[in-house]
Amino acid sequence: MPVSEFRATSGLAAIYSVRMAGLFMVLPVLMLYVDVFPGATPLLMGVALGIYGLTQALLQIPFGMLSDRVGRKPLIAVGLVLLIIGSVIAALAESVYGLILGRALQGAGAVAAVVLALTADLIAEERRTRALAVIGLTIGLTFTAAMVVGPLIDRGFGLSGIFWVTAALGVVALLVLFFWVPKAAHARPHPDMVPVPGGLRQVLRDGELMRLNLGAFILHTTLAANFLVLPVLLVTRLELNPALHYQIYLPVLVLGFLLMIPAVIHAERRRAMKPVFLVAIGLLIAVQALLPFARDWFALGLALVLFFAAFNLLEAALPSLVAKTAPVAEKGTAMGLFSTSQFLGIFAGGTLGGLILTYAGAAGVFGLGLAGAILWLLVARTMAPPSHLANRAYALPACWQAAPGALQARLDRLEGVAEARVSACEQAVYLKVDPARFDAAAVRTVFREADHDGEDDRERGTEPAKAWPAGR
Repeated sequence: MPVSEFRATSGLAAIYSVRMAGLFMVLPVLMLYVDVFPGATPLLMGVALGIYGLTQALLQIPFGMLSDRVGRKPLIAVGLVLLIIGSVIAALAESVYGLILGRALQGAGAVAAVVLALTADLIAEERRTRALAVIGLTIGLTFTAAMVVGPLIDRGFGLSGIFWVTAALGVVALLVLFFWVPKAAHARPHPDMVPVPGGLRQVLRDGELMRLNLGAFILHTTLAANFLVLPVLLVTRLELNPALHYQIYLPVLVLGFLLMIPAVIHAERRRAMKPVFLVAIGLLIAVQALLPFARDWFALGLALVLFFAAFNLLEAALPSLVAKTAPVAEKGTAMGLFSTSQFLGIFAGGTLGGLILTYAGAAGVFGLGLAGAILWLLVARTMAPPSHLANRAYALPACWQAAPGALQARLDRLEGVAEARVSACEQAVYLKVDPARFDAAAVRTVFREADHDGEDDRERGTEPAKAWPAGR
């Protein structure tokens, strides 16, 4: 990458990870304070855990769309300021209601879609996949680090210390945004990256995408609900001091990740994503059934390793399946709705889990995840096998800017191209291709052969394809 693109990628990945750390660091410790905050109950602590997801879910799509009008950096800055204010309020909270308010404000700075839009503004189309891979890797590493670092900070400084650290990270992220991330020369809509007006209706009507959204909702409901119970179980069943919980989370996360890797490789190489996907859901069902009976180090450790193996595999597979399934013109909208489903799951897991914990105990909370996973397996059995298509994005060549429809017709006829969209207003070309048959050199050849009037298409008896409408 050029230096400017390296700075953009590293800076935006850091900002994205700060947002995720604000959620994940409190996950393994929050319920240990149910007897500390005045007025706290399992239900209200569950709300405190999950309300971050609710405000994220409600605001991230509007934030993404608004950034096309008011600019990326100003909105990211607003989001980070909300994160900082919410973290300070939560750190100073003297009751559970102050904690809930702080967590809600933390989530209100929903800048994930805006970060992706700025990534698209700053990174050339041919290198954008690398930048997104770095951001995705950063999110995974942040989850693992936060699950370990959260208990360590809690050990030294308590729950308020976690929120103070989050606020400090938010300040650092602001400095990175303004002094490290380059300024974009221009901001354009990027329908392959972020939601666009008019795309939501088509995505909601797509049965395959809605199956995947349901899965994301159930997976994150289960994650949030489980962590209303697991920290307490480590204390009561294993008699493990809360300050030492990282000794459990670190090895089980690493082992779960290592178990996930061979399954992902097998799924991609053998084109067996659906069977592996269903096996992972089945494993989630088995873990949720085992957890109520895990009462010693071996049983609980095994259950957690298998849970994180299944969770990591499904967490990695779901967005990939959404990207492959969504029409190229609605990919950004599909990914936005998918993320909304994830965050709504976190809210549902915290709230429903807290309610169930009040009346049915830990077994009832694990039963919530079990019932959800069974429903997911029944729905996922009817999903179509993944297409194994890949997305490609290119800058629109200057010689074709006067004839986007003719270019789209040419691209549609290329070997290995399943779908092509040319956007004159965004100066971009989006393709969905079969990697086994796709020839990138053929695309470059077409880019060099300008056909402003579509004459070749008429000679073949084919009208030039309609260009992608402005604003899409």
